[in-house]
Amino acid sequence: EVTGTTVTFWADGDIFETTVYDFETLSRRFQEMAFLNRGLTLSLTDERISAGPVIDEETGEPKIDGPRSVTYMYEGGIADFVRHLNARKTPIHNDVVEFFSEDTTRGLSLEVAMQWNSSYTESVYSFANTINTIEGGTHEEGFRTALTSVVNKFAEEQGLIRKKEDRLTGDDVREGLTAIVSIKLGEPQFEGQTKTKLGNTEAKSFTQKVVNEHLTAWFEQNPQEGKDIIRKSIDAASARVAARKARDLAR
Repeated sequence: EVTGTTVTFWADGDIFETTVYDFETLSRRFQEMAFLNRGLTLSLTDERISAGPVIDEETGEPKIDGPRSVTYMYEGGIADFVRHLNARKTPIHNDVVEFFSEDTTRGLSLEVAMQWNSSYTESVYSFANTINTIEGGTHEEGFRTALTSVVNKFAEEQGLIRKKEDRLTGDDVREGLTAIVSIKLGEPQFEGQTKTKLGNTEAKSFTQKVVNEHLTAWFEQNPQEGKDIIRKSIDAASARVAARKARDLAR
């Protein structure tokens, strides 16, 4: 027998500017939720018959109108999310770095998945209780601080950089990085007008500690991939220095 809850609702036109649901927007959010909740199956069906034919963006041909359905389920969770984001890019190392840690007494858990690629853009997405914290916050700060520190430490140990003068910046280290930082907390505090910035102070120290520990271990176990990542960061640093010199010269 099938049990569960059925919820039916209509959006109120007096409150919402638009009451027409966009299938693409909803399916993107469903997919994101499936990535963030490993093993959860989410299905979306659109049974509307629209006024005109739906045009396929890729082919430019009319699509068959009527019910559209998508189903998402990811056994790999956020590691699959990173693979999905890097699908059209060239990864610098084969395996996605992933780790999970939980502090039951403080009601905190953290999942991180990351992989560097050969592009020059940074794609770090953070979530708190599956809410996309587009303005970042304490968990993202903790992640960035630990990441910069671990990469510099490994680079020094491998003799790839000297202490002070060659130190890589956060931007150097995050160039070409795709990462998902997903924290879950018992009592989240969101800041800002749009409530998309996490403010919990304990989230910073927790994230920093976990990333420090697990990422250090990963670099130690994968020194060859680690060196490839460092070389990518050093190239970014050289480009940054060269750009600054060119700017100073132009001035």
